[in-house]
Amino acid sequence: MRDKAKALTLTELVLDPILEREPAGPRVTYYDDATGARIELSGLTLANWAAKTANLIRDEFGLSPGARVAVLLPAHWQTAAVLLGCWWAGTEVVLGPDPDADLALAIAERLDETEGVAEVAALSLDAFGMPVRDLPVGITDFATSVRVHGDQFLPRGAGVALDGMPVTEVLSEARKSAMRQGFSEGDRVLSSTPWDVPAELIDGLVSVLAVGASLVQVVNPDPAQYERRMASERVTARR
Repeated sequence: MRDKAKALTLTELVLDPILEREPAGPRVTYYDDATGARIELSGLTLANWAAKTANLIRDEFGLSPGARVAVLLPAHWQTAAVLLGCWWAGTEVVLGPDPDADLALAIAERLDETEGVAEVAALSLDAFGMPVRDLPVGITDFATSVRVHGDQFLPRGAGVALDGMPVTEVLSEARKSAMRQGFSEGDRVLSSTPWDVPAELIDGLVSVLAVGASLVQVVNPDPAQYERRMASERVTARR
């Protein structure tokens, strides 16, 4: 039985309904038109990746609810899992550099923005889990470390979720955003929105999950692929 006194995390609030209703359905479909990559994650697979991330944050880096995690990552399917893992662990996500963060999760090209952070993990974002090459001493390779952690997670509470916004505020803003954009349960939402600032992240990712829709996220979009993708992915809404 769930502890009624424990504050629910943002991940519980957006993922639990999805996992109860349609765990095997597509939840995040990622395209990179520059490379031709396509990766699709079901709700269950997304939750498993998020759980591994949350376990890494708690067990390997020793962070507890209320800690701050600087996320320096692009809009990507792995970033979605990382964000949900951070929130599941009850930590506050800060988008961009933050020398006061307890942990930074960054692509190799942005490691120079993590100066002053106590712990740093680098992500290659490689679909096959390849590590980042030639990492400086003291930097953890995320892909190598995360794979040994369990794909189930038991949260221990939550507080602030995103750049000073508590869980309830982020969820409220996400639902308002979904209503404003016309998203509803079951929609397939096509988007090329980056997730570099809170408003973009809420509009482009959290709003979709919060109403039980699924996301088709395209980076480096090729206009010539647009109509075909709308049909092949059965897109019902756009950002």
